[in-house]
Amino acid sequence: MPTLLLKVTPLQNPERYQALAAALTRLTADILHKRPEVTAVVIDDLPRARWCVGGRTVQGTAAMLEIGITAGTNTEEEKARFIAAAFDELQRQLTPDGGFEVASYVTVRELPATDWGYGGRTQRARQLARATL
Repeated sequence: MPTLLLKVTPLQNPERYQALAAALTRLTADILHKRPEVTAVVIDDLPRARWCVGGRTVQGTAAMLEIGITAGTNTEEEKARFIAAAFDELQRQLTPDGGFEVASYVTVRELPATDWGYGGRTQRARQLARATL
């Protein structure tokens, strides 16, 4: 049940947001083995004037992606592959002709199974329920 929070600048069109959400959901399923039907992608766009790198407003396109996953459910190699693939996908979709801000980040945050969930149940509660079947 990963959650992906994507911030981008400059503003994009609705079709781009849909394409980004679909691609990130696919990468999450393919690389991190997460269920697409409970993968949430939230995209927030910001005007360039509100995005600074090195203390200066960016001139090109920038992105920041954070994914939350349950701690211990993925290997270091899987997380590294996801970071590389997500960065490449963002760059491909947002700047096909170049100009992607190198200081665009992909972060994987691991949360204890007791500290998050969906549908009113923690991931730990889901793990315990599966163990008793």
